[in-house]
Amino acid sequence: MGSRSAASPSPPAPEAALPGSSPPPLPRGRIHDSFSLTLRGPGGPRRILLQRLNRRVFPDLPAVMENVRRVTEHLRRKLERSGVPDPHRRVLTLVPTREGRDHVRDRRGDVWRAYRFIEKARPPSGPVSPAVAREAARAYGRFLRDLADLPPPPLRVTIPGFHDTPDRFRALLRAVEADPRGRAAGAREEIEFALRREALGRVLADARREGRIPARVVHNDTKLDNVLFDDATGEALCVVDLDTVMEGIAPSDFGDLVRSVANRGPPGREVLAALREGFLEGAGGLLTDEEIALLPRAGAVIAYEAGLRFLTDHLLGDRYFRVSSPGENLLRCRTQFRIVRYLEDLRARS
Repeated sequence: MGSRSAASPSPPAPEAALPGSSPPPLPRGRIHDSFSLTLRGPGGPRRILLQRLNRRVFPDLPAVMENVRRVTEHLRRKLERSGVPDPHRRVLTLVPTREGRDHVRDRRGDVWRAYRFIEKARPPSGPVSPAVAREAARAYGRFLRDLADLPPPPLRVTIPGFHDTPDRFRALLRAVEADPRGRAAGAREEIEFALRREALGRVLADARREGRIPARVVHNDTKLDNVLFDDATGEALCVVDLDTVMEGIAPSDFGDLVRSVANRGPPGREVLAALREGFLEGAGGLLTDEEIALLPRAGAVIAYEAGLRFLTDHLLGDRYFRVSSPGENLLRCRTQFRIVRYLEDLRARS
């Protein structure tokens, strides 16, 4: 990582890593490199989450950090005004560098940041119960509501067209035509599945383009793993992974959560109903009738979009998503397309 002053984000207080506590890499995440590090200082030992950010996925990392800082500061002010207990456990807290910055670039050009570690909280594991589904969805709905009054200017665009499903479809067509790794023949069934559902990919994008639903500040990556639950109470405490927070549409956030829950196993009607109820409760009347009407189809749209992304990355040689072996992105694509089929069948039987 280079020298400590060049590479390691640290608080203004003279804190240092505890002896023998070299940062072990954390397994979560497909984009950034994350490490748990214990620091010592006047207040005693405390842990931070240290991250080396992915410059390839996020070419404008200062824009990412500007967004994260603005969003976390806005959410913290709301929490403090409302008088909720433990506000530091309910929103991510950036640990500043010695110079007071929110990130630092090392001698190799890598960008690092650090968050205060939220203790005794973790993402839910295992099958998703209606109670867990409702609590996670409520957290994301509340996140949407709390950022509705974020002061201008607009947040920076960190990944252009992130949930532009028609554009993801066009990217797939280009990848199929180029086929730089000669993988298209082995993915013919998945390519044909994608081609047959082009219209599905336009459902949310057309609603936004035609002005039927508003643009909002949204999370854009509402995986179940991006909500930390309190170990003791089971309450959803904090929404994390804020690098894609920018302008978008609310049904995409809901759809991505449905897709994430479906990754754990086919969600029954009770779980899907809990997701809808929790999201609407958290949003607190923010959503329009048209946004609400699109929620039942949003899960299939975003699962389809995710499948397009995995399939495109597989054809191009695994440039975006990390893989442990060739073909892993194709397997991920198949999982997403199975979710699409499941949600389509469930909707057809309604």
